[in-house]
Amino acid sequence: MPKPAPLESPTAPPLSERPLAVALAGMAALAVAMGIGRFAFTPLLPMMLHDGVVTLAGGSWLATANYLGYLIGALACMALPWVAPRARQRWHAARLARWGLAATVLLTLGMALPLPGTWPTLRFAAGVASALVFLNVSVWCMVRLVALGRAPLGGLIFCGPGLGIVLTGLSASAMVALGWPAAAGWAVFGVLSVGLCAAIWPVLQGLALPAPAAAAHAPGLVLPGQGPLARTGLTLAYGLAGLGYIVTATFLPVIARAALPAGSPWPDLFWPLFGAGVALGALLSTRTPAAWDRRWLLMAAYVVQAGAIALSLVWPGPLGFALGSLLLGLPFTAITFYALQEARRVWPAAGDSFPGLLTAAYGIGQIVGPPMVAWMLHHASTQGQGFVQGLAVAAAALVLGAVVYAAMAWRWPLSSGR
Repeated sequence: MPKPAPLESPTAPPLSERPLAVALAGMAALAVAMGIGRFAFTPLLPMMLHDGVVTLAGGSWLATANYLGYLIGALACMALPWVAPRARQRWHAARLARWGLAATVLLTLGMALPLPGTWPTLRFAAGVASALVFLNVSVWCMVRLVALGRAPLGGLIFCGPGLGIVLTGLSASAMVALGWPAAAGWAVFGVLSVGLCAAIWPVLQGLALPAPAAAAHAPGLVLPGQGPLARTGLTLAYGLAGLGYIVTATFLPVIARAALPAGSPWPDLFWPLFGAGVALGALLSTRTPAAWDRRWLLMAAYVVQAGAIALSLVWPGPLGFALGSLLLGLPFTAITFYALQEARRVWPAAGDSFPGLLTAAYGIGQIVGPPMVAWMLHHASTQGQGFVQGLAVAAAALVLGAVVYAAMAWRWPLSSGR
């Protein structure tokens, strides 16, 4: 009697085809590009001020340079599929993201050098790299997860900025306690980025698979809520979110130190609390039912952020700042997750370019924020009054964005497009 043929052991799929690996790699990539490449500046700014290497006005302009770079990077990502479609096929999302991550590592390490004349250029370039990574990683991971049948895992990607913020915030607090200079902080964060990139590299490669949802719409068919007016409303509202959060996110430790007694340990903890809220909100967004209208979710998220800013104004104490920081972070990346989902619904044929336009609008909002605060600080009778005026404008921008989403949802109910 012949022996049965031995069973062949199944070959494990590559990491780029494992849904959890894709989501975790996206999370780590955004932790590097956003949590470190962009937002490490916030907890390091008080250290740089203490070291005397930058003034508060100079810090505002460094932040502006970074946001301007972010805008330029977003515009480049938006234009590439339309201007050079063949180049886009070669320089696909994964490849651009890897180059952006490598640049983020080098630019972060460059900030540790005692060459302040180069810092505006480095922060500008870091903004460009952040946009490249954010947009290309988000698109690559979300499309890949849709193709693998695990679209809800896309929310995990957006935990990355929050986790990066927590890590950099707590690390900076420890460095302050040890008396380290800001240059050491930049060096430590650069080395940390190297380690995270080593884990990302085996996963983030190859073309993203085509999303089935993109083929579900007949060419030329425009459903209610998918025309130019809806796209304009989404772009405007998303840009207002950039202005709405940036004042608090950039100056939170400085604002807290100005409002609380000297020597209080609390200011070093508010930024990590913001990051914890970001990670928690992104995690909760993975549980959102697919049938829920993203415009109503976005409206609610804006209201929460506006309320968080108002809380910091009316309760400028440790508990008020702590709760405000947590609530400001809670919807932070959930807003991005929902906006990108809404972008695919509103303009399914522009899967690569429309997210770039949204991010560019967001970048414009961010660029306006720091110079606005610098102008208010210059003309206000006290520094505290200048920050209060900036926070009030930020909260008003978020309320206006919420009104835009509510108007869109009322004008084009989701059920009418089914």
